[in-house]
Amino acid sequence: MTLDLTLSVFRAIGEETRLRIMALLTKGELTVSEITTILGQSQPRVSRHLKILADAGMTERHREGAWMFYRITVKAQTDPSLAAILDAVAAMSRSEDRILVRDSERFAQSRAARAAQAAAYFQDNAKEWNRLRRLHLPESDIEKRIVNMAGDDHFDVFVDLGTGTGRMLEIFADRYEAGVGYDLSHEMLALARANLEKANVGHAQARHGDLFSLPMEPGSADVVCVHQVLHYLAEPDEAVREAARLLKPGGRLIISDFAPHELEFLRDEHAHRRLGFSDDEVRSWCDASGLDLKNVETLSPASNEKKKLTVKIWLCEAPADVRRLRSRSAA
Repeated sequence: MTLDLTLSVFRAIGEETRLRIMALLTKGELTVSEITTILGQSQPRVSRHLKILADAGMTERHREGAWMFYRITVKAQTDPSLAAILDAVAAMSRSEDRILVRDSERFAQSRAARAAQAAAYFQDNAKEWNRLRRLHLPESDIEKRIVNMAGDDHFDVFVDLGTGTGRMLEIFADRYEAGVGYDLSHEMLALARANLEKANVGHAQARHGDLFSLPMEPGSADVVCVHQVLHYLAEPDEAVREAARLLKPGGRLIISDFAPHELEFLRDEHAHRRLGFSDDEVRSWCDASGLDLKNVETLSPASNEKKKLTVKIWLCEAPADVRRLRSRSAA
């Protein structure tokens, strides 16, 4: 980290309100309204402080409908020098200082309100989700295979497309420095945030985003995961193309979905557009996206469970000289 950058960072956080904001954001992303409520300050004043932090490269924002979320930047989380500063701020937030203790209590209250909203949504939909789970092997078996497919490496950036409940962000949490999960459903994003908070995964965010055109630079992710998502899409090949665009040279794409099946009720009752995918089809998507299909895992039900689904896991890899693909919006 250069001297100019060091001075910029310390000027940005060297003020009480901004230091309090950074202490809060080390716990997780927050909306502007949540920050103003916790700090007891006006929205214009908080926005002014957030802009100073953003100009110093410490925070960034993303819009989700009418809400604006703020979080610590990926660079600040992964750069060793900046990460050391964040560690010091996080340690300070756990002190017995009266103001910081009050901020932490209000942060917890805001998270409790989010969790209550997410729990209500989960209760309304749990019956259907549980019915789907009974159609294939236990989730724990599938998750174990997915993690094993990723290899033993620790990586900087993990991206989960169609994050749903945020489960992939949770099970990979000890493997990445910064994680982000995208979903179009605001209700699922609320659930994912509540689950990440409950699991104490503070280095991942759940964000609203279109899987076909994501707000990320090409070559910015080490690992991208697409878990039980493609069968909902009219153009799954385009989702694979977008995932490939995000990968760094040598980066890995993990796809998990169903093998071809004949359970037509999933179309009518659960909005499945596709009844599974063959290895050849996935391979053709990889070829078109400049990826290599490296490995395939097949998780079949017991032979006496003919009405259950076979789950497939495909590991794809971007070669070192991967051709950068444009997003759909730029094509």
